[in-house]
Amino acid sequence: MNNRFKVTGFFYQINRYKFRKYLNIKKHNSKREIPDLMVIMMNPGSSRPLHGSDKYCVEIEAVPDNTQNQIMRVMSNCNFEYARILNLSDLREPKSSVFYKKIDEIEKYKIAHSIFDDKRNSDFENLFVKNIPVIFAWGVNKKLKELATLAMNKIGIEKYIGLKKEGVDFAFYHPLPPNYNKQKEWVEKITEMIIARNKKYR
Repeated sequence: MNNRFKVTGFFYQINRYKFRKYLNIKKHNSKREIPDLMVIMMNPGSSRPLHGSDKYCVEIEAVPDNTQNQIMRVMSNCNFEYARILNLSDLREPKSSVFYKKIDEIEKYKIAHSIFDDKRNSDFENLFVKNIPVIFAWGVNKKLKELATLAMNKIGIEKYIGLKKEGVDFAFYHPLPPNYNKQKEWVEKITEMIIARNKKYR
């Protein structure tokens, strides 16, 4: 997958905390300037720049991971050229248990780490593209309820794409579950939902 797409991200740092504002996945040689798919996930995890420092606040080439490969598979299935990933939190931290602790820390410093925070309306307006398919895929941990609810209220759409956990309004399964068959199932079901949506809105 990686040889078909270019992955770039906007990385930044506040104090000792590392963040990523957004990630763009774009087919090589595509001339498309506006994303045709939005994806909202939990946080950037272990995402990092391919080369150099992440302190310069510019969009640079990024190292893709297995989760992004799942998004690329959906893009290929649906003939999308350009996807943008936003996160409930910009905080880069691969371990979920550490992530939740750091969230408490940075909120004490009043760092607006979520693009869905009203303090970051400008970022949201500039980066969130309306009237295209939006995948919700941030996971099902109950600790995400506050951030997930913030995002859903900010986005304000009813026709989202996502595999919702039964009985839980804010929980949507992650693209990369541990089970390989479940990973395939996620791609297949999300693809089906997007195709159905596109037929409806033609």
